[in-house]
Amino acid sequence: MSNSVPSRKNRIVFVTVTLLFWCSLYVYVPVLSPYLEHMGMSYTVMGIVLGSYGLTQIVLRLPLGIASDKMNKRKPYVVIGMLSVALSCVCFAMGERLEWALAGRIMSGVAASTWVAFTVMFAGMYAKEQATRAMGMISLLTAGGQLLGMSVSGLLVEAGGYTLTFQMGAAIGLLGFALSFLLQEPQGTVARPSMSYGDLASVMKDRLLWKVSTLSILAHSVLFITMFGFTPSYALYLGADKVGLTMLVLAFMVPHALVAYLSGRVIAPRFGSWQVVFVGFVVSALCTAATSFVPGFGMLIFTQALNGAVQGLHFPLLLGLSIEHIEEKKRATAMGFYQAVYAIGMFAGPFLAGGLNEWGGLKSGFYFAGVLGVAASILTWRWFLSRSARSVGRPAAPSGGKTLGR
Repeated sequence: MSNSVPSRKNRIVFVTVTLLFWCSLYVYVPVLSPYLEHMGMSYTVMGIVLGSYGLTQIVLRLPLGIASDKMNKRKPYVVIGMLSVALSCVCFAMGERLEWALAGRIMSGVAASTWVAFTVMFAGMYAKEQATRAMGMISLLTAGGQLLGMSVSGLLVEAGGYTLTFQMGAAIGLLGFALSFLLQEPQGTVARPSMSYGDLASVMKDRLLWKVSTLSILAHSVLFITMFGFTPSYALYLGADKVGLTMLVLAFMVPHALVAYLSGRVIAPRFGSWQVVFVGFVVSALCTAATSFVPGFGMLIFTQALNGAVQGLHFPLLLGLSIEHIEEKKRATAMGFYQAVYAIGMFAGPFLAGGLNEWGGLKSGFYFAGVLGVAASILTWRWFLSRSARSVGRPAAPSGGKTLGR
C-alpha cells in the first residue's frame, strides 16, 4: 500500500507525457502536405518527405524495442522519444527548406519508433491481470493526443501561419520532455516476455503473421496516402480554408477513435473478426476512391467521416490477430516485427502516391489507395474467409480494441 501514492503520481505524469507526445507529433500533420505544396515541392518530393516517417520506423522500431528489453529500462527511451518529437517541430520551424522538412519528418519517425517503450512502461504500472485495462487506457490516450493536436492545427495556421504551428508543437514537445524526467521505472512488476533477436528467425517463419502484416501494410498505405497524407491538400483544392481542415480532422478522427474502441469489444465478437476486417477494407476502398469524385468540401467531409469509421474497424483487429496465435514468450518479438513491417505502408504508400500524383494529378493517389483497399479485401477473403479457410477454422476475436499508435 505504501507504493500506491507514488504509483498514482507516476501514472498521472505518464498520462500527461503521453498526451503531449501524440499532440506534438500530430499537431502539424493535417497541414503538412499543404505546407510542402506551399514550399513549391513536387508531389514526388512530397511523397518522399511524407514517407520518410515510415522509413525511419522500418529501420529503428525493432532494434529500439530489443535494446529497451535488454536494458530492462523504458524511461530513457521515453525521454528520447519526447526530445525527438520536439526536435521534429524545431526542424520544421527553422525555415521553408527541403532539408529542414525532411529532417523534421525523419525525427518524427525516430520519435514514433520509441512508442513501444511507452506502452511497456505503462503496462508495468498495472498488475498482470489488468493488462487489457492498461492497453485500453493507452489507446485512449493515443487517440486523445492525436485528436487534440490535429484539431488545433488549422486554427494555428490561420492565427499565425505554418511557423506558429511548428513552434507550438515544439513547445508542447519540450514540456513533455521536461516532465518525462519525473517518471519512475515501475518496480516489482510481473516479468513479461521481451523482444530478442533469437526469437526473430522463428517469428519470421510464421505464415499467418506475414499475412496479417501484409494486410496491415496495405491498411497503413491507405491511411498515410489519405488523411495523414494528401487529403488535406485536396480539401484546400476543393475550397476549404485552414479552419476547414479542423472540421476535416474531426470528421475523420472522432468516428475512427470511437469505432476502434468498439471494434474488438463489441463488433468483432458479434460478427467475427475477419468478417469485420473484410467489411472495413471494402468500404474504405470505396470511400477512398470516391474522394476523387466529390463535388465539394461538404461531400468530402461525409466521405472522410465514413472512411474514418470503417478504418477504425480493421486497425485494432489486425493488431490483435497478428499475435494471438503466437506463444507467449515470443509475442513481444512478434509485435515488434509486426510494427516494423507495417511501417512499410507508412513509407511506400505516400511515396508511390506522390509519384502518381506528379504524373496524373492529385486524384491519382486516391485511385491508387482505393486499389490497395480492394487488394486488401481480396486477400482477406482468399486467406481467411473462403470455404477452404473456414474449414480450417476461424480465429477468435481478439480481446479489447487495442490500438498502440502509429
